[in-house]
Amino acid sequence: MPFCEDCAKYWAPSAMNDDGTCPTCARVLGSQSTPNPSRTVAPTSINAKGLRELAGKDAKAPWHFKLLVVALIAYLGWRLVSLIGLV
Repeated sequence: MPFCEDCAKYWAPSAMNDDGTCPTCARVLGSQSTPNPSRTVAPTSINAKGLRELAGKDAKAPWHFKLLVVALIAYLGWRLVSLIGLV
C-alpha cells in the first residue's frame, strides 16, 4: 500500500487518484512494488546517541520488566536448590 509522508496515511490503490497521487495533498505516491532503497534501515543508519537522547537521561526500565527479572531470579534460584538436592 502506498504511504503519503505529508498526510501520514496509507492509501489503498483504489482510493488514490487515477494518476497515482494522494487524494488529500496531491503528492505523487510510490507503490510498494518499487521499494525505495534509500529508506531501508541498515545498522549503519541507526543513530544510537539520538535514540539515547530521545529516551532521556532518566529513562528507567518499566515495572513489569523488573518484576519479570525478579521472577526469573527466583525461578532459577529454586531450580539451583532442587539441583543441589537441598529440598
